[in-house]
Amino acid sequence: MTDPSLAARITRSPRVYHRERAQDAAALLPDLAPELREMISAAASTAPYLMALLEKEAGWLSAAVANPEAALAENCAAAAELALDRLADGLRQGKRRMALLTALADLGGAWSLEEVTGALTEYADAACGAALRAGLAAQIKRGKLPGMTMDDLSDCAGMVVFAMGKMGAGELNYSSDIDLICLFDESRFAPDDFHAARSAFVKATRAMSATLSENTAQGYVFRTDLRLRPDPAVTPVCIAMEAAERYYESLGRTWERAAYIKARPAVGDIAAGEAFLQSLRPFVWRRHLDFAAIQDAHDMRLAIREHKGLGGPITLPGHDMKLGRGGIREIEFFTQTRQLIAGGRDADLRPRGTLAGLQVLADKGWVPEEVAETLGDHYRAHRTVEHRLQMVQDAQTHTLPRNDADFDRLAAMMDMDVKDLQADLHERLQAVHDLIESFFAATREEPEAARPAHQFDTSVLDRWPSYPALRSERGADIFGRLKPLLLDRLAQSAKPDEGLLAFDGFLAGLPAGVQLFSLLRANPQLGDLLVDIVATSPALATHLSRNSGVFDAVIGGDFFSDWPGQTKLTEMLAQHLAGEADYELRLDGTRRWAREWHFRIGVHLLRGLIDAATAGRQYAELAQAVLQALWPVVVDQFATRHGPPPGRGAVILGMGSLGAGRLTPTSDLDMLVIYDADGVESSDGPKPLATRSYYARLTQAMITAMTAPMAQGKLYDIDLRLRPSGNQGPVATSLASFESYQKEQAWVWEHLALTRARVIAGAEDLGRDVDALCKDILSRAAPRDKVLGEVADMRRRIAAARSPAGALDAKTGAGRLQDIELFAQAGALIGGTGAREIDAGLAAARDEGVIDTEGEATLSAAYTDAWTLNCAARLLSANPIEAGAMGQAGASFLCRVLGCDDLSALESKMQTDYDSAAQIINAALPVPGREGA
Repeated sequence: MTDPSLAARITRSPRVYHRERAQDAAALLPDLAPELREMISAAASTAPYLMALLEKEAGWLSAAVANPEAALAENCAAAAELALDRLADGLRQGKRRMALLTALADLGGAWSLEEVTGALTEYADAACGAALRAGLAAQIKRGKLPGMTMDDLSDCAGMVVFAMGKMGAGELNYSSDIDLICLFDESRFAPDDFHAARSAFVKATRAMSATLSENTAQGYVFRTDLRLRPDPAVTPVCIAMEAAERYYESLGRTWERAAYIKARPAVGDIAAGEAFLQSLRPFVWRRHLDFAAIQDAHDMRLAIREHKGLGGPITLPGHDMKLGRGGIREIEFFTQTRQLIAGGRDADLRPRGTLAGLQVLADKGWVPEEVAETLGDHYRAHRTVEHRLQMVQDAQTHTLPRNDADFDRLAAMMDMDVKDLQADLHERLQAVHDLIESFFAATREEPEAARPAHQFDTSVLDRWPSYPALRSERGADIFGRLKPLLLDRLAQSAKPDEGLLAFDGFLAGLPAGVQLFSLLRANPQLGDLLVDIVATSPALATHLSRNSGVFDAVIGGDFFSDWPGQTKLTEMLAQHLAGEADYELRLDGTRRWAREWHFRIGVHLLRGLIDAATAGRQYAELAQAVLQALWPVVVDQFATRHGPPPGRGAVILGMGSLGAGRLTPTSDLDMLVIYDADGVESSDGPKPLATRSYYARLTQAMITAMTAPMAQGKLYDIDLRLRPSGNQGPVATSLASFESYQKEQAWVWEHLALTRARVIAGAEDLGRDVDALCKDILSRAAPRDKVLGEVADMRRRIAAARSPAGALDAKTGAGRLQDIELFAQAGALIGGTGAREIDAGLAAARDEGVIDTEGEATLSAAYTDAWTLNCAARLLSANPIEAGAMGQAGASFLCRVLGCDDLSALESKMQTDYDSAAQIINAALPVPGREGA
């Protein structure tokens, strides 16, 4: 068993600085082992404060060194048991004991920095708790806290003390102030009792602060600072949580966001405190990457330097180890800034401690591993020096000695040669300053862009300051530095003037710009992508201007990694939604998440990282993941009012392109909802519904969840027109009704549509039955002549309703996308295969003798080209593409994805495809008036 004693864990020792004081200290500890007595007496010789503590607590220390952790735990526990008349003196005695033993464990190398600061923090928590409960007890005894009794002291009657700064992070230094914010849960009191309760909490807070900070004959416990609360000049020392929340939502500043990284409910109603921090999460942790925080942090650094007069080169005498160049605060700012940038997207990046924050930032790739290790090492060294400076006189100082004698003292405390110590200090301070200054400088550098080689239309540039994103002073300032680089990139494009107009449209639609402009300045490579998008794809650019937060995903680490697949996507979204407690937040969260992945697919297609066929599959897998993850969320929400789904539940049956697993960037989702009541007549819940009404309203709830234009927009448009009886039928169909209708009443076109049906989401056992039913229906080979005749009639109706806009309109028209799909579905229906893939349907048509092998190959090739053009064109615009109105970048994109040299060649290629495909289909289908038609 490991020896827990302090003597067994000594790894270093101070040198004797004041020989007589060392001898006096040794005389106070006659029973200790020689090596431990020597270390303690040497420590006392360097620091008058430690000697004073030893003189008062030598008897206690002699026993405590046998197990320092147990002694300090007992010391903390004793604070809670102190009688009121012993509270002030008892807490001060406990502070002396904690300070003495912690300093010795630190100086002797028995504890790490984290253990030292943790011990200091634990006693601060214990002392605050004891002082607050005493203050509240006085108010309760006097009847000043409405409705509260002494039993309510266990959670401080709804009051909570938030430890901020180093106390919140468990990082108190040896002579720290403790920064506290005191709030109370107003919901525990009737409205008429609010003012009386607030008055009592204010008095209790003042009593707590006085108990801790008054300097009596026995010393003080902790200097207490309550000024971090909202608007301290006009607010009382304890305020209601609701008032604090309103303040942060409306007036909270960046430094307050940074402060709440370390906020911790330390004393009182911990559950209420955690709930309050949860409510502040959107304020502290922005949902999008917050590169604007970099400038805010830099401004705070400069303000501190200017206010404290800490500028200029690093010179050791009198240098501030906390606020000076290369000091502790620099490392804390570096860490907190990066946490603020990305912590809204990744909860793992939110640890309170600086060292823990650096480590997780390195683990997540936001900080290079070697940078995190270097800063962590310097942080430990800086804090160690800070502690020794404070041990000398229990002074809240961070400044290095100004004279040789005091430098000799510091060197003795650290058992180092003075010159070696000074060299090490200077090297560390300079290294921290250079590293962190280079980080802030990199994000402040003006773009190094030469004057654009193209003369842009000044009338376009002159209207930019009037746009919403540039109306704020800060947005205009950041964009002013970014503008030369963007113009330079536009000048290098194939058609600079086209690119400028496209960028102008993007900028005009951007509602706010600070975050996006900050992100672009911090990540210049994104400028190329932005110019590429706005110049090539108006549709993607419009989406980006309204949802600029999707750029977060580009630098989030996985944007250019392999596609995860539908199953993994579903798991990721489900995990994402599990972190949101509110239903509307889940719906908005789904939109935000899906939008980023949708943007990813579009960018990959635009950049040639994937082809159109792959993009179509990925769009479909994304839609299926959304339906699979969101359906149970909607069901659970609906069940809170009407009970769980009666019977076997329901499934979503994907139809059309969704069922076939191939979507374009702008596809609607065709689907049906099929349920099986299994003999159950109604739901069982607070407001039960008849089974048919239950599933109809549940379906409407799902449609609303997908289509409602919430803060984050809508997910998808939903099309239910393929359900039995079309728009006249119920929105949800029972399994029995679906089977009866499909076997006895369905039209040929409905069976054609069924060839692409696939269960997407819902109850697994019911889904298997629905898939089996569809397969059974389609396995009954339909009469060839009837099917082909119906298809021929449908083609005529489609042709009469809409004519193609030109060769680049690949969807509707003879020999085009929809025409080949319809023909392939006919082949599948005639062959009784139920094949969802177009090539499988064409193969079935060949097997049934409808077309020959050459015709099959021609149709397959034409379909591939038509699909590629349609998918790529939908990335450029939701409307049909007109060759004459398309920009050079968009035209080049279409030509590239279809392997053509220019737009003329593309149009010629597509028209040849359409004509060849139409000729084959025309020959295979009956002609009106022809025998057998």
